[in-house]
Amino acid sequence: MDTRRILIGAIAAVIVVGVALAALDRGDDADTSAGPIGSTDTDNTGGARDGDDSSAPVSSPTPLPAPTPLPPLPPSDAWVNPASVGRPDSTVVAGSLTFRGSATRTWYGSGPVPTAPEVVWRFPAAESEMLCSMSTVGVTTSEWCGTGWTGQPAVFERDGRTWLVVGAFDGSVHFLDALTGERILADFETGDIIKGSVTIDPDGYPLVYVGSRDNHLRVIAFDRDEPTELWSLAADAVAPTLWNDDWDGTPLVIDDHLFEGGENSQLHIVRLHRTYGADGLVTVDPELIFNAPGWDDQLLADVGDENVSIESSVAASGDTIYFANSGGLVQGWDIGPLRTGGVPERVFRFWTGDDTDATVVIDADGKLYVGSEYERFNARATTVGQFMQLDPARPEDPLVWSIPIQQPAPAGVWATAALHRDVVYVPTNEGFLHGIDRATGEIRWTKKLQGPTWSSPVVVDDVLLQADCEGLLHAYDVSDTTIDPPELWQVRLDWCIESTPTVWRGRIYVGDRSGRIFAIADPGS
Repeated sequence: MDTRRILIGAIAAVIVVGVALAALDRGDDADTSAGPIGSTDTDNTGGARDGDDSSAPVSSPTPLPAPTPLPPLPPSDAWVNPASVGRPDSTVVAGSLTFRGSATRTWYGSGPVPTAPEVVWRFPAAESEMLCSMSTVGVTTSEWCGTGWTGQPAVFERDGRTWLVVGAFDGSVHFLDALTGERILADFETGDIIKGSVTIDPDGYPLVYVGSRDNHLRVIAFDRDEPTELWSLAADAVAPTLWNDDWDGTPLVIDDHLFEGGENSQLHIVRLHRTYGADGLVTVDPELIFNAPGWDDQLLADVGDENVSIESSVAASGDTIYFANSGGLVQGWDIGPLRTGGVPERVFRFWTGDDTDATVVIDADGKLYVGSEYERFNARATTVGQFMQLDPARPEDPLVWSIPIQQPAPAGVWATAALHRDVVYVPTNEGFLHGIDRATGEIRWTKKLQGPTWSSPVVVDDVLLQADCEGLLHAYDVSDTTIDPPELWQVRLDWCIESTPTVWRGRIYVGDRSGRIFAIADPGS
């Protein structure tokens, strides 16, 4: 709604070292992205400059240590092994393949993490090719640049090469060489901006799953001379729908099934039927096998409006998928019956009171970590708080603990929390980064960054990475979770960072709102 755009624009004005940062525009009510931001020539600490050969391969790279093999998981017949928390889902493809790396949304990449990093390449290198396009919200058409919320790149190994695949505000999916920042394939153009993160098929099929604001969720093959759309699902292909036709959530692919919520406010489950044709190219024959409204009559009565879109990504543990919507309804669905042709059943319901766009995070005990916004200012949101731990094993009284985050309004949590041992890390819209005791909900420490802080934190090798809206990527030493972690380093990019970084084998990849994607690494790596 227009009032929300005005509020977000008012709080988002920030100053970037001598550069007046334009006020962020929220977009529309359900759009969890800061809205149009233009490009800038802001200098970068240690970064390559425009005109440098920043896309050239580094000669004689420093070899990286081999990753430590993980111990085997205990056996499980569930859709998602509950013991897989903190691990990648795929045993076939090496890489970070989806938002937060796994079905539980708790795997953040593979180290080592750089120790004295600089920007080693930018994409695109030329200012004239910035990743920007015009997009319309309601009756207002504006320019959107770079990558936004959640915008996490997928980085993975394929045929002896490290690929980076990311959707951006130019409306395209980009297929890059992660070493050089050069295109591997031509861009795949959609009809509007891409805000969410892509998913790469975890079973090794050369497929990317991605949604766009142009009304379509797509399956795109990348084993051809150019990326090729194999299938799409329109947001109005199901009924009833509420709100709009964006696809902000990141698709979750498990055992030939795709799980996705849309801003049409529906949950969708698709059987993909993946295989290879006689020509050796990948094929799909998708079938929408289930859809259901993400709202109920009680929710509409409680919130008093129809803003109930699903912008969070579906998470899963055991035989249950979880998601939340813009009406604040957190729900769990038992997908066990799908194995025998049955229908999923809703088994968990909790109302936070307000817009819940952050993705649910699941720990090894099945507890949920939920971040909610504070925009409706109703009694429920005031009482429940904006960050909470829920226990679905106590369906009648699932709230274990919660923390109020209500000032200055609009307030709360847009980013997805990160689990690390006995702590959960939570950034807020205002720019506070909290380290919270997972057992008690006690805030152990707080840091103040430049908000709005919508980039989700990641933790790899006891290093916490958190980006802010000043364009800084911060690294903190969290090897001792009992203390306020010291800062190890910071790297300045060109503009506000809303997207979530990906860590992969000595490099960090992330986009910002200037119109570019960046690779950050130690010199010579």
